[in-house]
This record gives sequence, structure tokens and C-alpha cells, in this order.
Amino acid sequence: MTRGKGEGSIYKRSTDGMWCTSIELPPGLDGKRRRKVVCRKDKAAVVTELRKIQAELAKRGNLETNSVTLEKWASHWLDRIAPKDIKPRTLAGYRTVIDGYVIPVLGKKTLGKISAQDVRRLHDVMAATPKDPKLREKKPEDLPEGTVMLSSTYVLLAHNALSVMLGSAMREGKIPANPCDLVNRPRKRVTEQQALTLQQSMDLLLFLGGREDLALWATYLLTGARRGEIIGLEADRVTDVLDLSWQLQRITNIKDVPDDFEYRQVKSTLYLTRPKSSSGWRIIPLVEPLKSILALHMQDPHEDGLVFHEDGRPWDPDRVTKAWKQLMRDANLPEDVVLHGARHTTVDLLYAAKVPEDLIQQIVGHSTRAMTRLYKTRMDTTRAREGMESLSALLRPQIEA
Repeated sequence: MTRGKGEGSIYKRSTDGMWCTSIELPPGLDGKRRRKVVCRKDKAAVVTELRKIQAELAKRGNLETNSVTLEKWASHWLDRIAPKDIKPRTLAGYRTVIDGYVIPVLGKKTLGKISAQDVRRLHDVMAATPKDPKLREKKPEDLPEGTVMLSSTYVLLAHNALSVMLGSAMREGKIPANPCDLVNRPRKRVTEQQALTLQQSMDLLLFLGGREDLALWATYLLTGARRGEIIGLEADRVTDVLDLSWQLQRITNIKDVPDDFEYRQVKSTLYLTRPKSSSGWRIIPLVEPLKSILALHMQDPHEDGLVFHEDGRPWDPDRVTKAWKQLMRDANLPEDVVLHGARHTTVDLLYAAKVPEDLIQQIVGHSTRAMTRLYKTRMDTTRAREGMESLSALLRPQIEA
């Protein structure tokens, strides 16, 4: 008769005289039968251990047998568990760093044997890995001077992916604790985000005068919105306000997504998705001169409903980033001001226009914990409109030239 889960047998091993107990466990990831075997010198000790194991099994639903490797668990977690809990873009990043670094460094270790020291070793290995794949076969002493290593942000991504994955294993009773909780998370290297000055912003708008892409770049500069929020802007969300409650993203695998993940397909692998936090679901006043610029731009509506296109197609997120870089070159402006720098530029200009700080935070949708609390109340639209008009007043002469 097949023994049920948690039932145990006690026997004396003939080879060495040890008393042993074998406890039936839930099937493994591969569906195969699993047992936990414990041996002691006397029968009473085995009986005591059996009762402890049965109690722990009843409490946790499963026990670790040290047979599941991190590589096997990662495959199961990425394919079966994570897609239901983690948004596609985040999961894609986790999958890349797990396959590229976590598994090569720690994959052969069983879950129960992974320690805080192993987590630190992953950090160290990645921090010493050249960013250029062509240099990774070289010995450290043979690397060219000034070789750029993987960024601290990427090491942090690996730590977070491992921590979430092991946290899931802990909840399923496969490990008693998460070793990542015992290690300090890698810190992002502080880098200053470059932004355009007021004069450079005015020069840019003057350069754009009469160009077909004026509306696109003016919207970035005069709203401080994120990349995907602008290229994902739809005509029916442009009235006397801009409704920034969706963003355009490229998602290559959207078969399995969390139940609360909201998305709408635009074309192929381009989707409109909700911002990552509720603070991103915001409405900002549309004031002059941007209001007239957008009205002129939107005279010929497009069938997909999007406001901005590249050669008749929705903007690809990476393409709009490259287009901004080319714009900086063409306008003879600093190339180290990336597209996200337009967002920082807007913040600087809002400060220069003496807009109150709490309104700046609402207009650009900062997502810190303090800002999340701030968004529990409705934005003061009258004051926000005054703030947006103050920003526009700084740049209006160049726009209307």
C-alpha cells in the first residue's frame, strides 16, 4: 500500500545497525516521488525526530530534501510561478540576469546550501565582469586600462531577481530562510543626470520651429512626462488636460501576466500598459502654447488613435531614445543629455519658474513613498494650471517665433 504524505516508517538498517525513518513528501518539480530519510543510533531518537518532521511538514506543507538545485528551481519559477506575479518587462530583466549570471555562478548548488557568502560571491563576480562581452575571456591582469565593468544597477538587478526567486522557494517550504535577506543590497552608483539649461531649452525650441517633430519634443520638454507616456499618448486623452494613465512599451512575451496587469495591444509587440505605480496615473493641465501645438499636430487623426508616429508607425521606445540623441547632435546641444534628461530639464525649469515643490512633484509624478502618500488626495488643478503656465511663459517666445 502506498504511504500517504507525512506518514513515516521506522526500520533498522542492516548495513550499520542505525535506526532510520523515511517520510513521504509531496512530489518534486519533475513529479517524481520524494522522501526525507533521517537516521539515529537508537530507536527513541528516531521516533522523536519523526514527530518533529511530521509537525514541521504539517505546518509548512513541504520540506527541503537538498535535492533541488537552484538551476532547476529557477527554470520552474521563471516558467510557472513568476509570470503570474511579476510584470512582463520586469520578468524579462530577471530572466536575462538569472540565465546570464545567477545560474552560471550558483546554479549547481542545492537551494538549502545557498548561503549569504554565496550571494556576496555573485555580487563580486558580476562587479568584476567587463561590460564588453569580448573582454570576458581575458584574465583580469590582461584587461585594458579603463575597462568598464557591469554597472552597480545590473548587479542590483541580479540580487533582486535572486531574492524574489528564493523568497518564493521559502514560501513553498523549500528553504527555511532567504539568504539574500542577510546581505546588504548592492547600492546604485550615484551619477548626475545631465539636463538642458534654460537657454539650451530655448535654443532647442527655436531649432524645432517649423519641423514636423516639434510637437513630440515640445511635449517632452513642457510636461516632464516619461518616455512611454508621450509616445503612448492617445488623442482621446488630450483635452484641456493630458491624461497620462497609459504608457507604450515593447513586450516580447505576454502570454502569462499577473491578473492585475492592465495592457492593450497597439501593434505586434507594442502594448499600452498602466504605469508601474498609482502616482503615475496622473492628469496634468494642458496650457498654451503646447495646447495649440498639439491641436495643429492632431488635425489629421491616425487610425490607431496615437498622437505621435514615426513614418506612420507607432514609435518604438528605443527608436525615440535614439531620435532624441540625434536631435541633440543636429541642434548642437550636449549629447550627454539623454531623453530622460528632458524630464530632469522640466523639473529644473519648473523650479526656475518658482512653481511650488509639491506641485512639481505632482506634475511629474514622482514615485517615492512620500509621493505615493501625496497622491492620495486630488491634485489642486487650479494651482497646477498656474504652475504649467509659469513654465510655458519661460519658453513661449521661442515657441511662437
